[in-house]
Amino acid sequence: MTEKKTGTETATRTETETETGTTTGTGTRTGTVPGPRTTTLWRPTGPEELALVEASGWTAWPPRLPEQPIFYPVLNEDYAVRIARDWNVPASGSGYVTRFEVDAGFLERYPVRQAGGETILELWVPAEELAEFNRHIVGRIEVVREFHARA
Repeated sequence: MTEKKTGTETATRTETETETGTTTGTGTRTGTVPGPRTTTLWRPTGPEELALVEASGWTAWPPRLPEQPIFYPVLNEDYAVRIARDWNVPASGSGYVTRFEVDAGFLERYPVRQAGGETILELWVPAEELAEFNRHIVGRIEVVREFHARA
């Protein structure tokens, strides 16, 4: 776990160690070596952006639109749920919460931004850096929650 200062506030990033290796038929891992430290991030998204993530094989975020100068993943699931449920559903009929891991060393270049209350924490990735950000995603982007408008 590392801490980053955001003004007078302290934000915590949760980091985990990943491993690589081969799993045998019995579930035993061979050749296991420590992988990069990763940070878990969440991203609330609507159906259009999610379709583009799916088209990437669940490995990358799509380029930003001209009116979107930053890509902002968030640092906790609760905040992502609130955005997906309260903003994405009214705007597009459904909202999704995704979770993914990013190389923690790479993320150190992006200060944690407190965008509201104590738990409203984001990273601001400039649109022109998103391709490089995507290259530092470890594993796949996964949908962990979804919300739909009532019929």
